[in-house]
Amino acid sequence: MRIRHLIRTTDLQLDEIEKIFRHADSLCVNTTPPNKTLQNKRFITIFFENSTRTLSSFEIAIKNLGGEVIRLDIAKSSTTKGESIADTAATLNAMQPHGIITRHNSAGASNFLAKFTSCPIINGGDGAHAHPTQALLDLYTIRQHFWQKQQSGITHDNMRRTTIPDTLDIIRNKRIAIVGDIKNSRVANSNIELLSRLGVDITLVSPPHFLYKTRFKTSYNLHEIIDQIDIIMALRTQTERHNNQIYGSLKDYANRFCITKELLGNRDIIVLHPGPVHRNIDIDDETLSDPRCKILQQVGNGVKIRMAVMEFLCA
Repeated sequence: MRIRHLIRTTDLQLDEIEKIFRHADSLCVNTTPPNKTLQNKRFITIFFENSTRTLSSFEIAIKNLGGEVIRLDIAKSSTTKGESIADTAATLNAMQPHGIITRHNSAGASNFLAKFTSCPIINGGDGAHAHPTQALLDLYTIRQHFWQKQQSGITHDNMRRTTIPDTLDIIRNKRIAIVGDIKNSRVANSNIELLSRLGVDITLVSPPHFLYKTRFKTSYNLHEIIDQIDIIMALRTQTERHNNQIYGSLKDYANRFCITKELLGNRDIIVLHPGPVHRNIDIDDETLSDPRCKILQQVGNGVKIRMAVMEFLCA
């Protein structure tokens, strides 16, 4: 059987994504413990960059499904003695895990690791390249919101319709602004790749030095496009990926690109962020406590989506 890796969102066809989402739906509504489909299987998490949400949600997802997780502590591993990433991968692979979840600060690292392993590699983020499960959970959160919104408008006469339509039908003609450090964001790259496949209208909003040449619509002014969108995805200013400070100050950046309650007004817009949030720089405190802000739903959905992904690839 061919080994399936998840390095970027294009590793999944749309019908496979739909299958993953349908399974996540069942996990969300089912109050009984999930089937232990990963029972007696062992997985390794190897994160060369810090992580709270991605690492924790993968480990919880695996344990929810009955699997065992071994977390490799990079600070105590042989990489500190000069062992190459290829040798680390080959060594871990010799222990016969059923899957390896990795994060690295170099773009393409997950793809490189896959050449030295005989089990699925799941990319938990590589440099500024890709973060596929984040894009999946973001799309799932958008789908969930707009389906619930459709449901709220159902009358008593057509109450029988409980089957969730395809994702494409739910998010058809939706418009998103991705705001912030797009040039250095793997989250932006994966979301652009995935959402554009589904026909979502994308506008990239940032200072010019945070943008790259693109076929998508761009803007340097969030206020000018706020009435043309349904979704805002704010990004963190990724100072660790900047060789030099390329804006006057974070306060200057926030004055133009922070998502505020004043900016949103009474508009019917939802706000997403992959985390961690720089408060009052990416999003202000008032917006973070606004029901239109879906960040905690993203976190919760992250566990369900990663459970569904692990079952899809490894069960």
